Amino acid sequence: MNPKTHNPKLITYNLLFNEAKKYIPGGVNSPVRSFYAVGGVPVFIKKAKGSKIYDTLGKEYIDYCMSWGALILGHAYNEVVDTVKKAVENGTSYGAPTELEILLAKEICEAFPSIEMVRLVNSGTEACMSAIRLARGYTGKNKIIKFDGCYHGHADYLLVKAGSGMKTFSSVFNVQCSTSLGVPKDFVKHTIVVPYNNIDAVEKVVKKYHKDIACIIVEPVAANMGVVLPKENFLKELREICDYYKIILIFDEVITGFRLAYGGAQELFGIRADLTCLGKILGGGFPIGAFGGKKEIMEYLSPIGKVYQAGTLSGNPVAVTAGLTTLRILKRNKEKIYKSLESKTKFLCDSISEIFKKSKLEVKISQIASMFTIFFETPKHYAKFFHGLLKQGIYFPPSQYEACFLSLSHSEEDIAKTVRIVRKIL
Repeated sequence: MNPKTHNPKLITYNLLFNEAKKYIPGGVNSPVRSFYAVGGVPVFIKKAKGSKIYDTLGKEYIDYCMSWGALILGHAYNEVVDTVKKAVENGTSYGAPTELEILLAKEICEAFPSIEMVRLVNSGTEACMSAIRLARGYTGKNKIIKFDGCYHGHADYLLVKAGSGMKTFSSVFNVQCSTSLGVPKDFVKHTIVVPYNNIDAVEKVVKKYHKDIACIIVEPVAANMGVVLPKENFLKELREICDYYKIILIFDEVITGFRLAYGGAQELFGIRADLTCLGKILGGGFPIGAFGGKKEIMEYLSPIGKVYQAGTLSGNPVAVTAGLTTLRILKRNKEKIYKSLESKTKFLCDSISEIFKKSKLEVKISQIASMFTIFFETPKHYAKFFHGLLKQGIYFPPSQYEACFLSLSHSEEDIAKTVRIVRKIL
């Protein structure tokens, strides 16, 4: 397609998707964007502002995906855009230290008391991968425990019962195969998977393998198999088990960090992890990740320790600027902001729940803070619901196993309109 001669009015999603599939596997650069779970052709986005996204045909949608939770302020938030413009003018990458990195690292450490030192990376996957390597290096142990349905990025040894719609091919304990081709059995033989929220299963595995378990990694609120809340005392008992057996407890707060509260799930539940993984909101809409924790553990990292980790674009000045600006905005009036976000989200979920009670469809809505999921009896029901919303200008994640998110930019009018449309399409 030649953008100079092609008539924009003739561009359709099918044309764009077919063109994309010629050059990009599946036509997308991240699998869930393909609409595989709901059917149909993905919407191609041209621009976004506030709570809205606009497709290539100019149609407006109220966005509840928000770049998979990264945009807590909303799209193209003016203050973030202004600081990013200035940052870009100073250069896009240096490959050398900057004062900005120190400021962001300090902000992270102040937000999470469990984080005494932090290392910036480029994604949530990098953060989790590096944190696990560090835990293994610090403890001298090999095995890790993860939970069924929790997703911690696409590192080889973590692609085992990894949520987000991935199919399960292996048993609960001592998993020997991955949910992705291309991962040798030897890469996952040290990954033990147990059911989320099942502390008895954790104790059973730990008692058997504790001499070789380096860490337990967990999403404190599971958000990659839909929003699944931790049972009462589950996180507390995980902490106790790790303390007793001297196992590193890693909280994957890539989604929950700065989302559930300014200090993430650790602030909300009053539990401190040994290592914490962050991303999404931390970058203010730009690629970023971070992992941090106790000083004695973090000092095992190169260049002062023997656990190697590096990244050409780590601490990128543009991403750090966007993230630092976002965190400062949240921090300025955090009590009001988080209370407002939770209130709007709860009202939306309660209103939708009331509508479904009057219908013949059974659904379960799971919500915490400004994130929620609507679970239908079958994925087919969600697919119909999704396309019904999409047609009326409401953009939900194209899978019922992904979370919905609200932002500071979502207005009462947006929520009222969403409720009216849900009632209409049912």
